[in-house]
Amino acid sequence: MVSSNWGLFFSLFLFLLYFSPAFSQTCSSRKFSNNNLYSHCSDLPSLSAFLHWTYDSSNSSLSLAFIAKSTGWIAWAINPTSTGMVGSQALVAYLHAGIPVVRTYNVASYGSIRPSNLSFEVWDTSAQSSAGEFIIFAKLKVPTSATTLNQVWQAGPSVDGTTLAVHPFQPANLNAKGTLGLSGGEVTNNNSGEVDSRTMRKNIHGVLNAVSWGLLFPTGVVIARYLRVFPSADPAWFYLHISCQISAYAIGVAGWGTGMKLGSESEGFVAYGHRNIGIALFSMATLQMFALFLRPKKDHKYRVYWNVYHHSIGYSILILGIINVFKGFNMLNPDRKWKSAYVIVIAVVGVIAIILEAFTWVVVLKRKSSNKSTKPFDTETHQ
Repeated sequence: MVSSNWGLFFSLFLFLLYFSPAFSQTCSSRKFSNNNLYSHCSDLPSLSAFLHWTYDSSNSSLSLAFIAKSTGWIAWAINPTSTGMVGSQALVAYLHAGIPVVRTYNVASYGSIRPSNLSFEVWDTSAQSSAGEFIIFAKLKVPTSATTLNQVWQAGPSVDGTTLAVHPFQPANLNAKGTLGLSGGEVTNNNSGEVDSRTMRKNIHGVLNAVSWGLLFPTGVVIARYLRVFPSADPAWFYLHISCQISAYAIGVAGWGTGMKLGSESEGFVAYGHRNIGIALFSMATLQMFALFLRPKKDHKYRVYWNVYHHSIGYSILILGIINVFKGFNMLNPDRKWKSAYVIVIAVVGVIAIILEAFTWVVVLKRKSSNKSTKPFDTETHQ
């Protein structure tokens, strides 16, 4: 009796599990209210999206249904020339006055994403929306000799008129591209280690700024603050300090320039905090470069004001630079190992600074006890 009850319970569990939404939401289980039927379907490898399609070789046409979840907009696109977003020919669905519509967008560049005609013929477009999910229906003409297509799909949070709010830059969004076999088979993701030019420029921007503002500038500050109390380190500490800071400035300017270029190409998306801190860092670092040429001699009456100006700006750059590096990590979403590596490196620099801080105070206090009037971190010994 007990075993039969357990058998009944187990059968019921399997039945509920099989028909639960988590298990039923696959492309093969989808039925369309317009009774459209398709020869092939695929659970796309990103964004929990699905694609159904039928390819008619007699007239080189593709009939499709694309399904994805979003409260704003969804898009499915063909890129005739590349594997990424730029150059793609997109079908976009969103609600217009509460009614789901499909519009065509020619994504000529990141700064030009507006409704326009596509480079190929499209007809029978329509959209459905229900429970936070959109479906795009369309038919389109494909090149006669084509056997595969570069496809891109995406989902964004909102729409203002015909302006699409920028989609998130999470790995799922960045990996939403692949190769579609027109005659069926698997839909492959073409992101196997291949990086498009814009992603490459983002990575270069990130590396340049992490090295400059996030590492070289802090190292230069540590050198100036702790080595100068040792007479034997003069003037070596000074030349090490300015070498670090000038190198950091040169690399930082290159990183800042690539960031401004990336920002100009991303119309409609502005990372205000990251951008504004970057501009502030560039401005303050430029002032620090002037400090090198405007530095009065040690006994000059204006030296104390120069010290306040130089030190306050220097510590501001130190703090803001590290903050902005972490803001950049949050935007780029690189592999966890890169953020972890930076955290370890900057933590090591911090630990070294703490040890040197304690050691320096010991040295200074010993000098005071020997009636040597040396104030810690007063002014440089180097003229």
